[in-house]
Amino acid sequence: MPRLISSIDEMKKIALEMRNAGKTIGFVPTMGYLHEGHLSLIKRARSENDIVIVSIFVNPIQFGINEDYDVYPRDIDRDLALCDGAAVDYVFQPTVKEMYPTGYQSYVEVTEITNKLCGASRPGHFKGVTTVVSKLFNITMAQRAYFGWKDAQQVMVIQRMVKDLNMNIEIIPCPILREADGLAMSSRNVNLTAEDRRSALVLSKSLFRAREMAANANSNPKELIAYIKDMITMEPSLTIDYVEAVNLDTLQDATDLKGRVLIALAVKVGKVRLIDNMIIGEM
Repeated sequence: MPRLISSIDEMKKIALEMRNAGKTIGFVPTMGYLHEGHLSLIKRARSENDIVIVSIFVNPIQFGINEDYDVYPRDIDRDLALCDGAAVDYVFQPTVKEMYPTGYQSYVEVTEITNKLCGASRPGHFKGVTTVVSKLFNITMAQRAYFGWKDAQQVMVIQRMVKDLNMNIEIIPCPILREADGLAMSSRNVNLTAEDRRSALVLSKSLFRAREMAANANSNPKELIAYIKDMITMEPSLTIDYVEAVNLDTLQDATDLKGRVLIALAVKVGKVRLIDNMIIGEM
């Protein structure tokens, strides 16, 4: 069983001892309720590092008013068992008070590329993400951190933060993992009703179809977006937050399908907000 750490000072002490011993540390930040997508990140970290640290922390400052912080799924015993099976060395599970004690007033913010997609529809979200991730990087002292492409904007924002602030850590993006029926794996999937779960399949189906359409030399981003929106609106229980096509490197609107184009969407499925995406072009 991995060692469970709740104290920042203890986690920093252990990390420093590992670094001084010449060990490499791979870090997987999570909000818990782990699934196979998380385990794929852990497996990659395990294969590339001497020590693997997984954090489990539902970060309140990245949730907005009326979002799902209170109902976000939590099950630390289940998570620890999965981490044990994946040969994780340490699980860092701080309390909110430990991470944001009384008087806390420092934040990290990436601008421009946070103005679109989830950044536009969830004001302050990425400020909360970059703040907690920068803290976790400092606490774990990892040389490598692993993130899933399911939240492609988050990957780009974290990479930008690391580059701009000269952080000594390598960000390693990993592929989206999907259920057998195509639904992108997410901790929030557990909150879907059976009917919502069925309706949610249109998200991945529309993205895969859009990728096929993109192979047509005459296709363009507007056409793909319109097609995806049409498919989604056929499911009455779904509400579109956004469907956009952007240049993956800049997150600016894509005017054509040259280079790496990210087609990203966020959709409310019943009471659950899900995100998914497809990258078109060479990775």
